[in-house]
Amino acid sequence: MFKKILIANRGEIACRVIRTARRMGIATVAVYSEADANARHVRLADEAVLIGPAAARESYLRGDRILEAARATGAEAIHPGYGFLSENEEFAEACEAADVAFIGPPASAIRAMGSKSAAKALMQKAGVPLTPGYHGDNQDPAFLATQAQAIGYPVLIKASAGGGGKGMRRVDRAEDFEAALASCQREATNAFGDAHVLVEKYVLQPRHIEIQVFADRHGRCVYLFERDCSVQRRHQKVLEEAPAPGMTAERRAAMGQAAVEAAKAVGYVGAGTVEFIAQGDGSFWFMEMNTRLQVEHPVTEMITGLDLVEWQLRVAAGEPLPLAQEQLSIDGHALEARIYAEDPDKGFLPSTGRLLHLSPPTESEHVRIDSGVEQGDEITPHYDPMIAKLIVWGADRTQALSRMRQALAQFRVVGVQNNVEFLARLVALPAFAQGRFDTGLIEREQEALFPPGREVPESVWLIAALAELQRELRQAQKAAERSAAADSPWAALDGWRLNGRAQRRLQLRLGEQLQAVAVEVLPRNAWRIGLEGGPAVEARATPGADGALLVQLGERRLHAAVIAAGERRHVFFEGRSWPLSLVDSLHVGGGGDEAEGGLRAPMPGKVIAWLAQPGATVEKGAPLLVLEAMKMEHTITAPRQGVVKAFRYAPGEQVADGAELVEFGEQS
Repeated sequence: MFKKILIANRGEIACRVIRTARRMGIATVAVYSEADANARHVRLADEAVLIGPAAARESYLRGDRILEAARATGAEAIHPGYGFLSENEEFAEACEAADVAFIGPPASAIRAMGSKSAAKALMQKAGVPLTPGYHGDNQDPAFLATQAQAIGYPVLIKASAGGGGKGMRRVDRAEDFEAALASCQREATNAFGDAHVLVEKYVLQPRHIEIQVFADRHGRCVYLFERDCSVQRRHQKVLEEAPAPGMTAERRAAMGQAAVEAAKAVGYVGAGTVEFIAQGDGSFWFMEMNTRLQVEHPVTEMITGLDLVEWQLRVAAGEPLPLAQEQLSIDGHALEARIYAEDPDKGFLPSTGRLLHLSPPTESEHVRIDSGVEQGDEITPHYDPMIAKLIVWGADRTQALSRMRQALAQFRVVGVQNNVEFLARLVALPAFAQGRFDTGLIEREQEALFPPGREVPESVWLIAALAELQRELRQAQKAAERSAAADSPWAALDGWRLNGRAQRRLQLRLGEQLQAVAVEVLPRNAWRIGLEGGPAVEARATPGADGALLVQLGERRLHAAVIAAGERRHVFFEGRSWPLSLVDSLHVGGGGDEAEGGLRAPMPGKVIAWLAQPGATVEKGAPLLVLEAMKMEHTITAPRQGVVKAFRYAPGEQVADGAELVEFGEQS
């Protein structure tokens, strides 16, 4: 077994590999970019080496620098994680040439399966059913448009070297094909260094089922059952589970055997995933093979009781597979939810910033957290905005769903927009709970998943007010304890007044909702509170760890948490969160919205292209500019009918969060 390995990746997968390596007594070396100097994976590893600037092309995609780091530290093997160089055949060959073990398949297998087009040709030769489409080398836009017309709309354009939903576009009309192709190719080039695409028939209401395979250097290959990854947004997975709902033993065996045959056909070694499009009638088509460990591998680990990273290390060291096919079995059901820094209400736009508060649910044998960040870390625009993966296990799917709902209700994030509440709504959908879903679930359930503006419950206003009163009380008590006159009656905090109790009002706000809370101070650290103009109740609050608050409102006793961040009071209650603002009643501001006339960057990024000409009159919703951030393209559109007066940044220029991109005005 290896004594020291280098991990050529970052974030949660680097931390994940370090955990297994440490348990096995293997020393670890992390690599990091300038943006990741203080990252969690750097802090966890035994050693760490700087390999370049923030941009992935100058750091995590620099195989030469990574190999230099391996040689300098004496690492015997390199684990590539997923993404970056994990499916790069040149890097695998370079490792072999440098006599450093590549913890993954041989370069020949990566070459065979790394190109979606080549893989489909190989599978077609092997008799595996394929989705109708064009998988050839002719990349002329006019030719591809002709192929799309022949296939029949809707079609799917996919980066041949792609993954993770990048370089992928659904096209419903012929007139949209050219723009979608250009955008897809740009994104593919930026993410994978390869603009090659394929065009396929877009299968309506498909299930996305993948089979985990594992092969050793001794000719043995097994499948570790399936995962259902159908719940997606923008072609990126959101929820994964194992086993797949409704999967029969016969269909599992057929898909598993097909995946094993696919792996054997290319002389595969290590962990890999064969992905299929499946339909309710039992038919399935080969989609692609990912020659690496998958993001969602923990659900397979939860139902098999195995450590797939340990299997990777043992196979790469030349050991045989630990178990044969007949020794593998499924125990229970597992679900994984990807917690992202993004705003679901704004098209899942990535969010950046510091994690002012990060409190995941407590880990146990049933609940697992895989994360590459901790409280105080920053989500930057340079990499994928994942905060954590939340994985739960249950004896059956019903229990797993219950545990997932409970765990999401306990997951608290402050500092960046996040998708925790969206995920909670998603797992609560009747269609998902009943296993009646496909890849179009999120699009079909827009009304339930994206409810209109929400009313703040009365309890939430009162909880926020109580938390503020309790915070003021603690500060006053500390100040009194430090004072020389701590025993003076003037230091008492009981609210006594000559002609009655002390009274005040607190003002809180959420968006356009402004609410005043009337407060009367009572003895023994209690208050009488109520919404202004409404009934009041006697209330107390007992603070706990991580902002937890035990609240007594009259006869009701409630559990909540309130996190203060600047003027914000983030209230977590009954599985939801409300970012209320504390209003300073003495402050007189200018008020009003930001002056009209400019369209601002929703996040830091780089301008990729102008989609309109300066001086052009455009309709509401017309695309104006393409911004690239976090390895994805985002189109800025016209907020209303008007004139594009000027662009503030040219293609290729970097922009800061909030920078004015377009000067936009009314038609004269």
